[in-house]
Amino acid sequence: MKVYEKLLLENKAWAKEKVALDPAYFNKLSDIQTPEFLWIGCSDSRVPANEITNTQPGEIFVHRNIANMVIHTDVNLLSVLEYAVTHLKVKHIIVCGHYGCGGVKAAMSNQDFKQVLNMWLRHIKDVFHLHRKELNSIGDENKKFDRLVELNVQEQVLHLAKTSIIQRAWKHEQRPQIHGWVYGLKDGIINPVCELNPDSDIEALYKYDDI
Repeated sequence: MKVYEKLLLENKAWAKEKVALDPAYFNKLSDIQTPEFLWIGCSDSRVPANEITNTQPGEIFVHRNIANMVIHTDVNLLSVLEYAVTHLKVKHIIVCGHYGCGGVKAAMSNQDFKQVLNMWLRHIKDVFHLHRKELNSIGDENKKFDRLVELNVQEQVLHLAKTSIIQRAWKHEQRPQIHGWVYGLKDGIINPVCELNPDSDIEALYKYDDI
C-alpha cells in the first residue's frame, strides 16, 4: 500500500465512525459555517488547531503559514481575515505560535535559505531587531528563542490591529477580540501572552479616521 492510500482508508474509517455516532453529522456540518474563532497559526504539522483546543470541525476558521505571520502585503492572509471578520462575523481571532518554531529559529541565524524563504524570514528578523535590547540581554539561547517566539506572536497581534479590516469591525461592531497564544510542544499547554480588545489603543499613525 502506498503511503497516501493509507490516508484515504483512514478517511473512510473516520467518516464511517462519525456517521455511526451521529447519522446527521455531515448533513449538519455541510449546512452552515458559523465559527466564532479565526485561528492564525503556524504550518507546523505538530500544531493542529482543532486537536490542541479539542474543538470540532466548523468551530474554528483556520489560516496557517510559516511562523504564524501577519504581513500587510499578504493577500492570502488578508483575504482570510476579511472573510472571517466581515462575513463570518467571528468574535475572536487567535494568533498562535509555538515554542520550538523552525521559522523563528531560522530567522535567528545568518544562514541563506534562498530568495523566497529569506524574504519571509526577514519579517521575523525585523521583530528581533525591534526587541533586540531585551533579546540580547538573554544569555541562554533556548530562553532567547522562546522569548522571540512570544514577541513574534505579540507583533502579529499588533499587525492585525493596524488593518482597516479590524479597525472597522472594532468601531462599528465592537468585535473581534484578538488573542496572542503560544503552544508548548513539550507539554501540550497553550500560554496566553497578549490580548487586544475593541477599545484597545494603537499608535496614532496606524489609525484610520474615516472607516
